[in-house]
Amino acid sequence: MTAATLTAGPARTTVPLVRLYLAELRWIFRRPRTLVVLGLLALIPVIVAIALSIGRSTGEGPGNGGVSLLTSATANALVLPVAVLAFTLNLLLPLVTAMSAGDALAGELSHGTLRGWLLAPVSRGRLLLVKALGVGTFTLASVVLMAVVALIAGLVMNGTGSLFTLSGTTLSFGAALEHIAIACGWVTLQLWAIGAVALAISACTEHPMLVVVSILAGTIVSGVLLLLSSVSWLHPFLLPKSWDSLVDVLRDPRPGGGLTEGAVRAVCYLVIGLSLAYARITTKDG
Repeated sequence: MTAATLTAGPARTTVPLVRLYLAELRWIFRRPRTLVVLGLLALIPVIVAIALSIGRSTGEGPGNGGVSLLTSATANALVLPVAVLAFTLNLLLPLVTAMSAGDALAGELSHGTLRGWLLAPVSRGRLLLVKALGVGTFTLASVVLMAVVALIAGLVMNGTGSLFTLSGTTLSFGAALEHIAIACGWVTLQLWAIGAVALAISACTEHPMLVVVSILAGTIVSGVLLLLSSVSWLHPFLLPKSWDSLVDVLRDPRPGGGLTEGAVRAVCYLVIGLSLAYARITTKDG
C-alpha cells in the first residue's frame, strides 16, 4: 500500500453529516411504531373538535376554568391548535419525545444495530448530533401535524371568519398562521429540551422503557413541585414552569416575558442534556 493510498483513505471513508441525518430520518419514519404514534396524535385534534361541536350543539361546554382554552375554541378556529398543543404538552408529547430518544440510543443498543454506527467511520460526537437532530425532527413533525389537523378541524367547525385573538383582534389567515407557527416552534423547543435529557438517560441504559418511565416521572414530579409554594426557590429550574405561557401567543399584543423565559430555560436544558449524553457516549466502552 502506497503512501498516497494511506493519505487518501480517511477522506474517502468520511460519511457526510447530511447523509447520516437522512439515513436517520428514513429509519425513524419507516418504523411502524412511529407511523402509529403520528396517526394517534393526528386523531387527538379531531376528537377534541368533535367533542366541542357536540357540546356546543347540546348547549354544554367545558365545565371549569382549567379548560377555558377549549371554551374559547368552540367559536375560534385559532384557539384549537394552541389549546391542543398546550394540553398535550403537559404529558403526552413529552412521552412521545422520550420514546423517540429511547429508541435512538438505548433501543438500537439493545437490538445491536448501534454497533454498526460505532464500527462505521462516524465519531461518537457526530453520532449523538445525528440522533439529537432526528429526535428534534420527529418532535417537530409531531407538533406541526397536530397543529395543522387542529387548524383544519377548527376551520371546518367555525369557518374562516373565526380567526381572532383572545384580546379580540381579528386576524387574517396569514397572521393566524404566524401565531400558530410561533406556538409550534416554542413547543418543539420545549420537547427538544426533554429529548436532550432523554438522550442522556438513553446513553446510560440498554432499556428504552426506562427512558420513558424516567421522563414520565420527571414530568409528574415537576408538576407537583410547581404546586408547592414551600419549594418556590426550585421553580425557576423546572422546565414546565413556563408551559402555561403558551397561551400568550393568542394575545395581541403578545407578551414576551413568559415565552422568552421558557425558551431560555429550554435551551439550558438542551445544552446540559446533550453535554451529559456526549460525556457518557464518548467514555462508554463498546
